[in-house]
Amino acid sequence: MTGTQVAPGRSTDVKETADPDRPWITVVHNDPINLMSYVTWVFQKLFGYSREKAEKLMLDVHYKGRAVVSSGTRERMEYDASRLHAHGLWATVERS
Repeated sequence: MTGTQVAPGRSTDVKETADPDRPWITVVHNDPINLMSYVTWVFQKLFGYSREKAEKLMLDVHYKGRAVVSSGTRERMEYDASRLHAHGLWATVERS
């Protein structure tokens, strides 16, 4: 009988696991529809941001095309994105 030989120190099992500690982010993208004041209001309402922080994020969306509005677990970021969608904003969930 012939057996499979494996070099010492080598594993034949390859396991790929997701890094659970790697956070996810929710990104809001610029759109030609929503007013800047509305976007600021949505950030304040949904995330409890101060007016100053909400305006800074809104300006990032407006001038840079996108802003990270929250980070955390994938499930929480998907929830945040769905709330933003419900308010008419374009949001995506990405790995940070």
